[in-house]
Amino acid sequence: MSALGKLFRTTAFKLSIAYLVVFALFAFFLLGYVAYNARRLIDEQARDAIRTELASLTEQYGAGGPRRIAGIVARRSRQPGGGLYLLLDPTGGAVAGNLTEVEIKHPLGPGEYRIAYHLAEDDHHGRMALINAVELPGGFRLIVGRDLGEDDGLRNVIRRALGWSALLVVALGVGGGIFVTRRVLGRIDAMTDTTRSIMAGNLDGRLIVTGSNDEFDRLAQSLNVMLDRIEALMAGLREVSDNIAHDLKTPLTRLRNEAEQALRTATSPDEFRRGLDDIIAEADDLIRVFNALLLIARAEAKGEMPSDDVFDLAAVARDVVELYEPTAEEAGLGIEIRLEEPLPVRGSRELVGQAVANLVDNAIKYGAKGNGDGEAPGPVTVSARRFGSLVELSVGDRGPGVPEADRERVLERFVRLESARTRPGFGLGLSLAAAVARMHGGELRLEDNGPGLRAVLTLPEGESTA
Repeated sequence: MSALGKLFRTTAFKLSIAYLVVFALFAFFLLGYVAYNARRLIDEQARDAIRTELASLTEQYGAGGPRRIAGIVARRSRQPGGGLYLLLDPTGGAVAGNLTEVEIKHPLGPGEYRIAYHLAEDDHHGRMALINAVELPGGFRLIVGRDLGEDDGLRNVIRRALGWSALLVVALGVGGGIFVTRRVLGRIDAMTDTTRSIMAGNLDGRLIVTGSNDEFDRLAQSLNVMLDRIEALMAGLREVSDNIAHDLKTPLTRLRNEAEQALRTATSPDEFRRGLDDIIAEADDLIRVFNALLLIARAEAKGEMPSDDVFDLAAVARDVVELYEPTAEEAGLGIEIRLEEPLPVRGSRELVGQAVANLVDNAIKYGAKGNGDGEAPGPVTVSARRFGSLVELSVGDRGPGVPEADRERVLERFVRLESARTRPGFGLGLSLAAAVARMHGGELRLEDNGPGLRAVLTLPEGESTA
């Protein structure tokens, strides 16, 4: 398609032509309205002047008779201007005036007429006039009128104005349409080139923002934010894929080796059963991993929560602590609990319970060996309180903690610091808790516990369950 054809097919050019047609019609009707009212005004002025003169001449006729009015009509007929006069005797003959012939089919009776006429010194026909005829006493008739040449001149002026205006409007409209369309088309072509580059794999490409803050800038800014989000998700997807390949390879290999071991060495049903139990335990771990991944994905996609109940976060935390107390005792740790009650929260009790359980499990796992300074492991602390319109639950340990620079990173999936590689797990506990917090409109943040790590889960307060 040629550049001109592409230009004419654009929406901007079509809109410009549509606006041009609308404006032209508006201008046409506006000039027509002005012409109509101007003509009506001229006619009204002519009628008023004719009525005034007829009243004056009729009065003169009453005062001085035919001779007097004939002299007045003859005198006024010789004056310059558009006045028309004719005095007829009872037989219809002209007595005085500058009208020598009236081109009408019937004799003029009293009343108003629009006629064609010619003057006594003018042999050309076709001039138009507005006249008024009256009957005078004695059978005389008096005709007074005004030439409408000014009306014709006005119409000619308006026609010329319409013609030039139409030409000017069309020229400016087409020129302006082409100018505007080229600018719009340039912006759209730039956006198209950028999107094609992005579709080709260049995820760093962004739409140009000129700074004019027009609709194209606002569209470009919104699309750029969307592209940033897409790039982040793609990077996260690549990272997750790499992490899955790296972190799930070991348990899958172990699962396969245990199956082979059972097939190769088991000689009795009890040995086969023990081998199958080990395989099932490994499979359960993998299922938990994938369930956690699905939950995190649903949270990041802003999916709906499985339930929307109001429950007491303090009661959930107490239940989790009771569940993990034996594990903490085995690790040589105690659990200190400080809870305000009740602490109503709206959402899924099961998901929030899972998030709290992950935080407590994490604290036990990393607090069991202390902070590396030779001190005895300190207790795990679980506390919850109101904080304005929020409910805040924190789980702290006395372990090695997490460096401040890594605290945001460890909330991502499959991220495990080097110091944690020797401990069991897949790096999903904190990321799952953070995902649950996002699902409920809250957040998870990590703080220094001096020593150790404190994980703070913040959720909006729900309606009271009391």
